[in-house]
Amino acid sequence: QVQVVESGGGLVQPGGSLRLSCVASGSIFSRYHMGWYRQAPGKQRELVAHITSFGTTTYAGSVKGRFTISRDNANNTVYLQMNSLKPEDTAVYYCSARDPTLVTTWGKGTLVTVSS
Repeated sequence: QVQVVESGGGLVQPGGSLRLSCVASGSIFSRYHMGWYRQAPGKQRELVAHITSFGTTTYAGSVKGRFTISRDNANNTVYLQMNSLKPEDTAVYYCSARDPTLVTTWGKGTLVTVSS
């Protein structure tokens, strides 16, 4: 069974940067489609960024140009580099891993707080 663990959240001032990491277990990580989602208080979970097994990326309009998703298949890790952070980026960030059988596994999330 795939396990997904996020890390890297914390408190950052507006305009600052953070890099989130997500490690997914399994010997076929390179075949997983990986995503970062976020859920702010009182709001629904939304897609932030996605990277396919081929490396194709997509971004939510609100983060395009500020966030970058990347993957390191050798270390079973996907990253989310977040720059120019805004208070509205405050949320719990979740990582998802979708395997070739289309089963999606979620991590428990990591909290990002953008505040002065």
